Amino acid sequence: MKNILTSREKEVFTLLIQNKTTKEIAKSLKISEKTVRNHISNAMQKLGVKGRAAAVVELLKLNEISL
Repeated sequence: MKNILTSREKEVFTLLIQNKTTKEIAKSLKISEKTVRNHISNAMQKLGVKGRAAAVVELLKLNEISL
């Protein structure tokens, strides 16, 4: 189950765990806030979790992202 997220989804979560807001992530990646939310939703769906926090925990467990 390696690399279940796209590199962009991982990028979004990496910024998310740095306590960045959706708006800050969008600005940093030069994409819209809606696109950021879509990446987060897609990742949560792939992981089978509800909520950003649960997604972060799952991604850390899978070594998809690191603190």
